[in-house]
Amino acid sequence: MGTALILLGAFLGGSIAYVVGARRVRVSSARAQHAQRRAQAAEHLAEIGSMTGGLAHEIKNPLSTIGLNAQLLKEAIEDSSIEDAEKQRLVRRIAALARETERLRGILEDFLEYAGELRLSVSATSINQLVEELSDFMVPTAEGAGVRLRVETSPLSPRLEIDEYHMKQALLNLMLNAINAMEQQSAGTKDLILRVATGEDEHGHRCLRVHVTDTGPGIDEETRSKIFRPYFTTRSGGTGLGLPTARRIIEAHHGQLELHSEPGKGSDFVIVLPWAHAGSA
Repeated sequence: MGTALILLGAFLGGSIAYVVGARRVRVSSARAQHAQRRAQAAEHLAEIGSMTGGLAHEIKNPLSTIGLNAQLLKEAIEDSSIEDAEKQRLVRRIAALARETERLRGILEDFLEYAGELRLSVSATSINQLVEELSDFMVPTAEGAGVRLRVETSPLSPRLEIDEYHMKQALLNLMLNAINAMEQQSAGTKDLILRVATGEDEHGHRCLRVHVTDTGPGIDEETRSKIFRPYFTTRSGGTGLGLPTARRIIEAHHGQLELHSEPGKGSDFVIVLPWAHAGSA
């Protein structure tokens, strides 16, 4: 009896070990297959990205030719002896063609900016100076929309290791978004404030914050949940790539793009950048 129990225990133990071992093999195999599928999917997406980027470039080049020839044709018609009424009709049609061509060029440029490979070339950059330069550049656009632009720099004069060109692009997209939001606003003040401040992130680490604050109509909860999706836009003629591109650039700098907004209370987009490699000007 004792021998039988020992044999039974050995058999059961071996069976259990076999089952456990087989299960581990299956789990390991499933994980390997899942990792392989993810790698294949990533490779496929990279191929699609490369193809669409190349296609966008191929479309962009003939669009430039179309736009140039439309302008030359418009000038030729204006200088021709065609009757004035017919001349004006033709000029209007060519102008519409030129506008749509330029709009398509803008869409392609936004797409290439968003989908293209993001290569950062970082260097120590004064954030105060960067914001002030962008403000000077955007004043005519803001004034044209009836928006008052104001800058509040940090007394610490912080310098961060960033890609200045791409960070300017991200800030520019945020500023244009704010101006567009306020442009159609008929009542109330139209203020756009750029503010540089230091503080802590959600984990208690020291960080730099660049606020892009507007006094526009604000953003409801449903729109806030979609606003960073590619091609989502509430503005006629918008591509829906400005904000996703801005967030992509900021996240490439190991930062975050926060949005604080309520309907009727304006919006505050906040670029949060880690304080690593920071200094003072």
